[in-house]
Amino acid sequence: MNKPLILASTSPFRKALLEKLCLPFETCSPNIDETPFSDESAAQLVVRLAEQKAMACAANWQTGLIIGSDQVAVVDGLIVGKPLTTENAIAQLQSVSGKTVTFYTGIALYDIATQQMNSRYEPFVVHFRELTLEQITYYIKQEQPLYCAGSFKCEGLGISLFTQLEGRDPNTLIGLPLITLVEMLSSFGVDVLAESSAKNE
Repeated sequence: MNKPLILASTSPFRKALLEKLCLPFETCSPNIDETPFSDESAAQLVVRLAEQKAMACAANWQTGLIIGSDQVAVVDGLIVGKPLTTENAIAQLQSVSGKTVTFYTGIALYDIATQQMNSRYEPFVVHFRELTLEQITYYIKQEQPLYCAGSFKCEGLGISLFTQLEGRDPNTLIGLPLITLVEMLSSFGVDVLAESSAKNE
């Protein structure tokens, strides 16, 4: 690639996802206020925060493509973010037991040199099984999903919490919709397969 690729996140899960594309990249920790606006929908929120995360890291490079991403869940019409505490995680999983929950993941790609921004969101629907307090407590103790929207890690034991998943890209649920990202990179002139092939020659 003729310009650096930067992931505006220190999440090990997003980093592992981006590594699937076999492209060299750097990471940056965005420091932004993630408080929702009072009249903001979940889709609007995650797109705005994804864009702000990308912009927050732009000052550190003169050129490059920066990837920002953010995710929230919507339960009974209410936006739910990261639990941060065990008590909140228990309450979140109790509130979604037996329910269908929609996750919204925003993704933004920002070209520092041209100041061009491309941003979108991907929905992903999760059907939770009926969960007992004992199951919830055990799960949280095992995986400590305190910094995960919805209080689970679907790439681990969290998969046992569901009866069905609906969406075009399972990576979306983990936090970085790779199918969408490949499309966005292409719109900026980056052919992922060609770049990956050149890197590995």
